[in-house]
Amino acid sequence: MPVRRSAFFLPVEGGEKRFCLVTAPEGEPRGAILYVHPFAEEMNKSRRMAALASWAFAERGWMVLQADLGGCGDSTGDFGDATWPGWLIDVDVAWRWLRERADGPAVVWSLRAGSLVVSDWLKTQHASMPLLLWQPVINGRQHLTQFLRVKGVSRMMEDGDVKATMAAVRAELHAGHPVEIAGYTLSPDLVGGLEKARLELPSGFAGSVASLEVVSSERPEPTPAVALLAERWRERGGRWSADAITGPGFWQTVEIEVCPTLIDASVAALKRVGNEVQ
Repeated sequence: MPVRRSAFFLPVEGGEKRFCLVTAPEGEPRGAILYVHPFAEEMNKSRRMAALASWAFAERGWMVLQADLGGCGDSTGDFGDATWPGWLIDVDVAWRWLRERADGPAVVWSLRAGSLVVSDWLKTQHASMPLLLWQPVINGRQHLTQFLRVKGVSRMMEDGDVKATMAAVRAELHAGHPVEIAGYTLSPDLVGGLEKARLELPSGFAGSVASLEVVSSERPEPTPAVALLAERWRERGGRWSADAITGPGFWQTVEIEVCPTLIDASVAALKRVGNEVQ
C-alpha cells in the first residue's frame, strides 16, 4: 500500500508547539496509532526503529502519529523546562488530534518509559483503547535510578561511592533545584512525576494490551516483572498478551540498531486488534 509521510507543529497550551510526524496510507486509513516515545537519550537511539515501524504499520493501513513531547526532539521548549503534567497534556492533545482525523480502531503504542506516561495519562481519561507496549518500564523510580547511574552519576564519581552521589543528586532535585546529567537538565517537576509513575492500568480499562520485549536469550521469555503484571491483569478479567523475541536492545546500543522481528510481531498484534473490532 502506498505510504505518505508529513511533518507539522501541533499547538498546545501556553503557545508551545509539538513537532509531529504523520505516516499514513494513501486513502482512508483502517485505524490510528499514537506513538509515545521513551525518556531522554533512549528516544534518540530508537528514532530509526520508530520510523521503520511507523512505515510498516502505514503500509498495512494504519495512520501513525509520532509526537515529540515538550522539550524533546524538535518540539519547542528545553528539556530542563519539561514537566510530567505537561507531558500528559501533550499526549492528550495529540490523541484528540488523531481521533478527529481517523475512524476505526485507535491504538496507543509506547516504548520504554513511554508506557509510564501512557499509564498516568489513562488515569485522567474515561476511555479504553488497545495498547502496544514495547519494552515497557514498570517502575519510574527504578528507571530514573538506572538513568542516573548509567548516564551521569558513575562518571561524576572518583571513589566509586555511587549511592552517596545518587543520594546527593536526589536531594538537590527534592529541594527544588534542577540537576544536569550527561547533557540533560532534569527539573524537579519532571523527576517528581517520573519517580511516582508506575505501569498500572486504571480500574475499568477494557482495552486489550500487547507487550513485546526484546531479549538476548535464544529462548526468549517476558521479563518476570512484565509477566507478573500481565498475569495479575488477566486474573482481573483483562486482556494482556506478554511476548518476547530475540534481538538487540536498540534503545540503548552505542550504534543505531534495528530489530525487524519486533516490527513483524507488532504487525501481527495490530492485525489482532483490527479483527477484534470487526
